Amino acid sequence: MQAHAMNHHPATLLALLFVSLLLVPLLLRLRLAAFYDTALTLHLLVRLRIRPVTVRLPGPDGTTMRVWCPASPSSKPPLLLLHGFGGDAKWTWVQNFAALSSSFHVYAPDLVFFGSSSRSASPLRSVAFQARCSADAMRILGVPHYHIAGISYGGFVAYRMAAVEARECVGRLVIMTSAVAASTQEITALAAREEIAVEDALMPETVAGLRRLLCRIMHSPPRLPDFLLLDIIQMFADQRKERSELLRELLQKGVGIDLLPALNQKTLLLWGDKDQVFPVDLGYRLQRHLGDDCRLEIIKDAGHALQIEEAGKFVRQADDPWYIAYQDKSTQWCSQRMDLEEKVANLGDELARKNLMIFELKRLVEEEKKSLFARRS
Repeated sequence: MQAHAMNHHPATLLALLFVSLLLVPLLLRLRLAAFYDTALTLHLLVRLRIRPVTVRLPGPDGTTMRVWCPASPSSKPPLLLLHGFGGDAKWTWVQNFAALSSSFHVYAPDLVFFGSSSRSASPLRSVAFQARCSADAMRILGVPHYHIAGISYGGFVAYRMAAVEARECVGRLVIMTSAVAASTQEITALAAREEIAVEDALMPETVAGLRRLLCRIMHSPPRLPDFLLLDIIQMFADQRKERSELLRELLQKGVGIDLLPALNQKTLLLWGDKDQVFPVDLGYRLQRHLGDDCRLEIIKDAGHALQIEEAGKFVRQADDPWYIAYQDKSTQWCSQRMDLEEKVANLGDELARKNLMIFELKRLVEEEKKSLFARRS
C-alpha cells in the first residue's frame, strides 16, 4: 500500500502544480469577475458540452466571430441566441444555457466587436452587417435551418436576419424587449431622455454608471460591491470605440429598412412589464404590425433584462410548440412530439368516455338490483 501511494505521489504533485500555474494569473489579478468567467466557461465545456469556436468569415476585412456551439451533433432543432449591448453571449445567456440545451441545439455568438475573439477591420457598423456576419457564421458551421431568439440589440439583428439576410433559413423567431417597431426619431428621443451620452449609459466606464444601468435594465437589481462592478467594467472595456459606433448607427438607421417588412415566420414577442429602456407599447405596436402570426407575452415584474430576472418564464415560452414546430427535415421531431401529445390527449378523452360508460353500467346494474328486490318484496 505504501509503495503504491509513493508511486502516485509525484503525479499528484505535478497535477497540483499544473492547476496552480493555471490559476496564478487570476490570483495575481485578484478579479472576482474573472474567476466567475472562468468557472462559467468550465461549466459550459464540461457540464453542457458547449464549446467556443472562432469562425473566420468571408471577405477581405479579417472578420471573426466566436460562437458557443454544441460539441457533438444531435437531433434537436438549432436555436441561435443573439445578445444585446449588456455583454457577450456567455454572460447574457448564463441563466438560460442549461434549460435551453435540453430542448435545442444552442448556438450563441459574440456579435462582432463584442468579446475578445469577434473582431473586424470593416468600417461597417450597421445592423445589416451584424445580421450578415451571424448568417455567414451559421452557414460556415453547417447549420442550414434554425430558430432565433434575440434580446434588445440582438432583437434588431434577429429581425433583420429573418427579413433579409437569412429569410430562407429562419424557422421561428423570438424578439425580446427590442424597439424594432420604433422609428429612428423615436429611438433617438428615447436615447435623449438619458442624462448622459447614450454610449456612457449603455457602456458605462464608472461604478456609479454601471449601478445606474443595472437599475434601468432590471426591476430588482442585485446589490453588488463596488470592486465587483469595477471588475465587470474592466472585463468588457475592449473595443468600446467600435461598439459606440454600432450604437450611433442603430440610433440613426434602426434595422436599416425604410418600411419595416412583415415576416413570414411565426414570431413570439417577450416583454417585461417594468421595462424602462423600451416601453411595452412598442411590443404591442410590433404585434399589430406582424398580425396573426405573432404573439406577445408580457412577463410580470420583469425589466429589460428579462432573460436574467425571469429566466424560467423565458425558457418555458421559448419551448412552446406554438412557434418552434415547423416542417423541415432537421426539426421533424417537433411535429412528431405534437402528434404524440395529440395522441395522448385523444387517449385521455377515450379513457374518460370509457370511465363514463363504466359508471353508467354500474348505475344500471344498481337500478336493476333495486327493481328485482322490489318485485320479490
